[in-house]
Amino acid sequence: MQKDFLELIRRASCDLPADVIRAIKQGRNAEANGSPSRSALDDVIENCDLASRTSRPICQDTGTNIWYVHHPRSVSQMALTRDILAATRKATKLAYLRPNAVDSITGKNSGDNTGPGAPVIHFHEWSRKSLVADLLLKGGGSENVSAQYSLPNGAIGAGRDLEGIRRSVVDAVFNAQGKGCGPGIIGVGVGGDRATSMIEAKEQLFRLVNDKNPDPVLAKLEKTLHKQCNELGIGPMGFGGSTTVMGVKIGARHRLPASFFVSIAYLCWAARRASLSISGGVATYSQISQQAMKYKLPATAARKGR
Repeated sequence: MQKDFLELIRRASCDLPADVIRAIKQGRNAEANGSPSRSALDDVIENCDLASRTSRPICQDTGTNIWYVHHPRSVSQMALTRDILAATRKATKLAYLRPNAVDSITGKNSGDNTGPGAPVIHFHEWSRKSLVADLLLKGGGSENVSAQYSLPNGAIGAGRDLEGIRRSVVDAVFNAQGKGCGPGIIGVGVGGDRATSMIEAKEQLFRLVNDKNPDPVLAKLEKTLHKQCNELGIGPMGFGGSTTVMGVKIGARHRLPASFFVSIAYLCWAARRASLSISGGVATYSQISQQAMKYKLPATAARKGR
């Protein structure tokens, strides 16, 4: 599967998903003619077109490689890890990925995007005969402005309720300003422990920009936060304007009574994600991940996935 994984990396790095491109264009059209915000999004759109046509990375920071692999019981996780690592090294050699894996103690770059904890791989065994691999390339700038809140939080007046969640997300987006390469997509994880809360937040980033949460309470909160974050006026790249975020996606996990975490995973406009399905030896590539399939997808978006 090494060759298939390599192609998945190439697609994720060089071809922005159609739903994200549509959201960027909608944001561009909402900005004033001649404004720095509109000009920035014009450049983003041109950049994405060039990257797709020439198979070059959309951004020079090809980010942390985050894999979610659902596999049959008969498939070895050791073999899958071996093939993912080999594909990652090859992708780095072919310049689909920039060498990004740095030893935190010595400061030495491994040169091939592999090392302890790199890439990040989550395995899930299931009863199906097919294998599905989802890949997200998350840039460092957006990771740096991600945040986590432990509620209650008196500084922002956030209690352990929906209002507290809302206040946490708005505060995180406000604090990010233009440093996360906006307009961003905001993944929110509610509950869990400190680690799984952020994992939940990052899993939301695999969802389509225009999907709708099947939980009506969370769907309403997502819509409210999308509106309120854009009313902050931070705009693309912090230049001001009406497009600060392209979407807000929320997931929740059970928690201990003593803890209430709200994690915010900020994703830059370069929302690079792709999916691979292997069934009967045939590889099929898509922009709709296994995580996105958990949500109700618009029929048009599902048909356009590739």
